[in-house]
Parts: sequence; structure tokens; C-alpha cells
Amino acid sequence: MTQVYFHCSNTKKVFVDRRGAVVDDLAEARDHATRVVQSLTSERSLEDWRDWVLHVSDDRGDELFVVPFASVLGKPN
Repeated sequence: MTQVYFHCSNTKKVFVDRRGAVVDDLAEARDHATRVVQSLTSERSLEDWRDWVLHVSDDRGDELFVVPFASVLGKPN
């Protein structure tokens, strides 16, 4: 099990995940990352999330992978 953190950023803002989550492997971390993106983008707001990126890092601060929000959201209608 590994503690990973899910930080979000765009060119103007950064949201730092201070709690993180314990995952068994990278597949579980990717699933959790997708849920984080879906959770943030499902909230009612005027924010355009398409330029945001989720950065997944381990407990040493090493980046494991990134998830562009656009890859989860798809193309705008």
C-alpha cells in the first residue's frame, strides 16, 4: 500500500491535496484520480475545467502520472 496525493492545477491556480489516499497499486490510483476529476467537475460552478490537470504524487513528492481533466470530460458539446 502506498500513500498518494492528488494535486490539481491550471495556469492560474493550484489545489494541494494534503490528505491523500492509500492505494494498493497504480491502477487503483488511476481509478481514484478519475473519481477526483469527476467529483470536482460535477459541482455547479462557472469554472471551465478543461485546462486543469490532476498531478498524482507519492509520499516523497515524486510525480507518478498526470490526468488532464479534458481526457475525463471529453470534448465540449
